[in-house]
Amino acid sequence: MAALDLGLRSDLAIRGLRTRPPLHRRAGAGPSDDGHWLLDGGPTTLPMAADSPWAADEHGVLTRDGVVVDAAIAPVARPRFYELETEDGVPYEQIARLHGRHVLATTVVQTCVRYTDENTRCRFCTIEESLDAGTTTQVKWPEQIAEVAAAAVRLDGVRQLVMTTGTSNGPDRGARHLARCVAAVRRAVPWMPIQIQIEPPADLAWIGYLHGAGARAIGIHIESLDQAVRERWTPGKATVPLERYEQAWKEAVRVFGRNRVSTYLLIGLGEEPDRLVAGARRLIAMGVYPFVVPYRPLVGALSHADGVPAPSHELLADITDRVARELRRAGMRGTAQGAGCAACGACSSLRAIGG
Repeated sequence: MAALDLGLRSDLAIRGLRTRPPLHRRAGAGPSDDGHWLLDGGPTTLPMAADSPWAADEHGVLTRDGVVVDAAIAPVARPRFYELETEDGVPYEQIARLHGRHVLATTVVQTCVRYTDENTRCRFCTIEESLDAGTTTQVKWPEQIAEVAAAAVRLDGVRQLVMTTGTSNGPDRGARHLARCVAAVRRAVPWMPIQIQIEPPADLAWIGYLHGAGARAIGIHIESLDQAVRERWTPGKATVPLERYEQAWKEAVRVFGRNRVSTYLLIGLGEEPDRLVAGARRLIAMGVYPFVVPYRPLVGALSHADGVPAPSHELLADITDRVARELRRAGMRGTAQGAGCAACGACSSLRAIGG
């Protein structure tokens, strides 16, 4: 992809689109307040923004301030499995959602032990906002997720599954429930590649148990490698030392393999760009994929209330380009992970430029 294309993608990622597509969501875990698109054929999530200079029409024409831009864009259609519900009346859409074009994603426990206290809550997070809005359920049970996964494959051609969880107050950090959910899906859809996302458990043996249950990739997300940034943005998680994350990443690489382990690094939290890229380089040397995405000021997040803006599109493009160069040099591709955020790539431009 040319530099101009990365600039366009970065500008869209920050400014969003003045359009509400068929597949979108508000609040929840991970990047949110977004719509799902195919931009030049690649899955892309973009913020919905009424004040954006960017717009797209039903014919796939992308415009900026009314001027047509040479890029094809099309909304991802609302999936058919959304029309179904379980026998006890829970809509499938409240159990798992389509992300990008072929990815099913679910937050198996929609609460987090860190969320209710501003002194421990991640300031960009809105994991419980969708629960408060009644658009999801607090706990997704293994049999429910397996049922939805089978339907999503049958009706909408889903090819992979991502399972994340709010952090529990138990030493497993939610791994026990995740393992049960993974095993249930593998019984229903044996070939389905599954990524799980979790904080480092107190007993790192849980990483092996998750792999044994059938997960094939794992995300252990730290968001920033700068301790001062961690203490400001993720005060609860910052009490888990960086050394513990490194131990967890190394164990995960041992169990899952090189480039089957990833971590989010958020651009726009105030970390010095050269330090962020250097940290990404260290992760790559460990066999860990640094999934760089822009911080988003989501409605309901503490940072939104503070008025903290998203990063500039220039900063996003610069860091994404530099990290992608490091990934290409190391021969690491997100698509090789089979499942997960890096394999999907919709929330970042890394995949689109060869990372």
